[in-house]
Amino acid sequence: MDQEIFRQARLSRDARFDGQFFIAVKTTGIYCRPICPVQLPREENVRYYTAAIAAAEDGYRPCLRCRPDAAPGSNPWRGVNTTLDRALSLINAGELSDTSMPELASRLGITDRYLRQLFQQHLGVAPKRYAQYQQCLMAKQLLHTTTLPITDIALASGFQSVRRFNDCFRSFMKLSPSEMRREKRSSECSAITLHMSYRPPFNWAHLHGFLARRAIAQLEIVEANSYARSFEWAGTKGVFRLSAEPEKHRFKLELALEDLSKLRSVCSNIRRLFDLDADSHTIDAHLTQHFSALMPITAGIRLPGTWSLFEAGVRAILGQQVSVVAAKKLVEQLVAELGEPLNSAALNQLEPLKLFPTPTALANSDLAFLKMPNARRETLRAFAQAFATDAATMQSPDHWQSIKGIGPWTIDYAKMRGLSDPDIYLGGDLGVKNRIKTLDREISPDSAAPWRSYLTQHLWHQPPDTEQE
Repeated sequence: MDQEIFRQARLSRDARFDGQFFIAVKTTGIYCRPICPVQLPREENVRYYTAAIAAAEDGYRPCLRCRPDAAPGSNPWRGVNTTLDRALSLINAGELSDTSMPELASRLGITDRYLRQLFQQHLGVAPKRYAQYQQCLMAKQLLHTTTLPITDIALASGFQSVRRFNDCFRSFMKLSPSEMRREKRSSECSAITLHMSYRPPFNWAHLHGFLARRAIAQLEIVEANSYARSFEWAGTKGVFRLSAEPEKHRFKLELALEDLSKLRSVCSNIRRLFDLDADSHTIDAHLTQHFSALMPITAGIRLPGTWSLFEAGVRAILGQQVSVVAAKKLVEQLVAELGEPLNSAALNQLEPLKLFPTPTALANSDLAFLKMPNARRETLRAFAQAFATDAATMQSPDHWQSIKGIGPWTIDYAKMRGLSDPDIYLGGDLGVKNRIKTLDREISPDSAAPWRSYLTQHLWHQPPDTEQE
């Protein structure tokens, strides 16, 4: 974006640009989001940054009113450098808190030297410095919105010691953690409340309806304005509820977690689950350009995720060639029979819930309680056994093709919902085929790239009885 676009977005406080750039004010030494409600500074006193860490590196501290730590994520180069995009996602989820730089680079399939070059080119900082800044932003949110002790906040943010936390926090924020905190009470409560912002438009009605039609009893609770579920993630268990606050372009997250050190990773997955970092304005404009003559393009449609790739694969297998209603019944039977109950009173704050069954639980069951063809039972058991044996390899759905009964539709569905891949066109889906039949002419799905998953969602955006799981 050029300076004039920055200026106009700042003056209008347009929420569609929230998180896409930041405003630093020379006279105060503070940087803000473009939606900050404070009195607008003069243009000659303003500097613009496309990344918050760049403002921090130049000596500006985050505004305590608009809280740049709560801005939705945005990578200006998204779609240009997929390696860097993936690196940022992993670091934002806390990857460098547990692994070394060479290990992260190896996971990305590059050298650590090249990884450093990418960060210097696009952000002007080293990957480790960027990771520390993300840790401090998470700590800042917790300081503002919870009464957790400072020691617990340090752990939840990925720091191994309180001393290191204090030093790093003061370096970036120009204040100590205790000075930043508005309320200095502490609490033993395991529940955490955070806010997750997004850039409008956000079609909550579509996402809510999609999840409600597929909500699994004892696993998920979908109410008028919220979604809640149990989960297991990186060896820890928890529950969360996400409630919409559309007037503030955000959701309220209520979360209970056994191991606070996994907080950043869990929050990152929740953001993915609800596609909170999508730039709907850009995606909608692209789809409108190519498809508005064929069908209405509804503003703000997001990709509904599934908690894990394994769960997405199970749902896809159970949804092969059946309706949403039939697939839902099968998944509910699976959870009822094999799901582990959440027995912890600290976690089970919603109502009695169960966890989604583990790969081992599915692999060790004959699945006789599932009313479906035996061949599909064997496919499900083989899939679960593969995950139980080598979960790392199974994180790439393309490896699933060797399992009898798993074809392109199952793999693509799991990629779209379990990995939130934005560029999946489910041309073989029954609901998509039925919708295309109602159009005046054939469509060219390649025109939707790199957002073909959103085209799939628009084709699914119809009465539910025609949808395939």
